[in-house]
Amino acid sequence: MFEFLFSQYKNYPTHEIILEVTAILFGLGSVWLAKKDNIWVFPTGIINTAIYVYLLYKWSLLGDMMINFYYVVMSIYGWYYWTRKKDAVVAFPISRMTSSEKKWSLLIFVTTIVFVVTVYIFFDKFTHLTFYVDTLVTGIFFVAMWLMARRKIENWILWIIGDIISIPMYFYKGYSFTSIQYLIFTIIAIFGYLEWKRTLQQKII
Repeated sequence: MFEFLFSQYKNYPTHEIILEVTAILFGLGSVWLAKKDNIWVFPTGIINTAIYVYLLYKWSLLGDMMINFYYVVMSIYGWYYWTRKKDAVVAFPISRMTSSEKKWSLLIFVTTIVFVVTVYIFFDKFTHLTFYVDTLVTGIFFVAMWLMARRKIENWILWIIGDIISIPMYFYKGYSFTSIQYLIFTIIAIFGYLEWKRTLQQKII
């Protein structure tokens, strides 16, 4: 079983394996902190995604690399957004998407897909089914990250969908550690959605 899961790492540089495991640990911590609605989700997430930007560039996974670069930018935005207060009260608590945000989400999704397709065509990367799946996941995750930065509960639904797709995709690509990370992400995201939903319901009561 161990050989089946991790044999692809035999020829990997040791420093890349260490970086991947380090990124995964910070990634798991970041998702757990997001579940708890804790602002430290952003600094831990920045470390996770910055490492992955480097690794994915080395692995020539352009779509995935762009996702993580975008995460870094959106984490900085989310960090600022979550700290904003009005009279010592959090200005933007957990909430549901507005009609305007649904339109923006659709625009972000479509724009992301078009951008990634353009990049892949330019670099002649549409050579396998995984690149088409990668394009779809990139669009989903771009919207999910934007919604999380704005503290919208729907972000968890998109994370769950994207994570489930990513589990077999990364395993197929040969990155078992990252595949396992997305499996754990899926579980945490489900509990994150339930926890944020309870918070919303308590506010209504």
